[in-house]
Amino acid sequence: MENTARNQEIKYMEEISLNAWPSYRIELYDGWLLRYSHNYTYRTNSVEQIGESTIPVSEKISYCEDVYRALHCPTNFKIHPLLDPSFDAMLQERGYQVRHTTEVMTAEIAALDLMHLEDREYLFENRLHLPTLVHYENDITVELKAFVTDEWLKGLFSLNGTSDPTLRRIVPKMYAAIPKRTIVASIELDGRIVATGLAICDREWAGIYAIYVTPSCWKRGYARAVCSTLLREAAELGAVKAYLQVVQGNVRAKRLYQSMGFEDFYTYWFRSFRGTI
Repeated sequence: MENTARNQEIKYMEEISLNAWPSYRIELYDGWLLRYSHNYTYRTNSVEQIGESTIPVSEKISYCEDVYRALHCPTNFKIHPLLDPSFDAMLQERGYQVRHTTEVMTAEIAALDLMHLEDREYLFENRLHLPTLVHYENDITVELKAFVTDEWLKGLFSLNGTSDPTLRRIVPKMYAAIPKRTIVASIELDGRIVATGLAICDREWAGIYAIYVTPSCWKRGYARAVCSTLLREAAELGAVKAYLQVVQGNVRAKRLYQSMGFEDFYTYWFRSFRGTI
């Protein structure tokens, strides 16, 4: 029973994370979801299994390879604990390599160690009734919005190094396609965004995404302030639990989330192949 409950929660988590991060292009193929977004992230450029298969698996893999080859990008399959291990083994035999192993962490928001806020300012109205500015000690101020703005996206692109003109054109459309309530956070210094974050609320869960801090501002508490603000405001909107995803090996981020009270839940990875098979 315990394993069944865990699997159901993983299935639920996979569902809400799909809601949280739409792809630029999606094709449904016999229970598989083929996602493509000009290689912006592995998650939005991969095959995910969301239903039962009726076509032989080897035939389906070949079909996916043809689709992604025509798009001039690698074929990536997302591998999570709900899949039969034989599928991962089959991909390995075909020459697929493990890429981008990711750890999913979860927590009860009420149990998290959030940064103590000093004040909220409500300067502008917004549809979620969020404060405009949230103040913390050491002169840290987090600015909030209820939607993704062009200014925030420019700051995000600067922080994560996105310079490709195609991505700068399509990624805003991906953010605009998020069907759930979003809380958008940033920290500015001298008129420049130096930290970003995004909470996506889906039923009782809040997903934390796009946490970036410019290296020159590391160790100032900015990431903790952004996360604390997003989680606190998500709870005000009815969220009870939170999740986030950390690429394995990102020691700095993992240490922060563990210190706040997040715990490991499950791990997923991608099997990736480029070329002719």
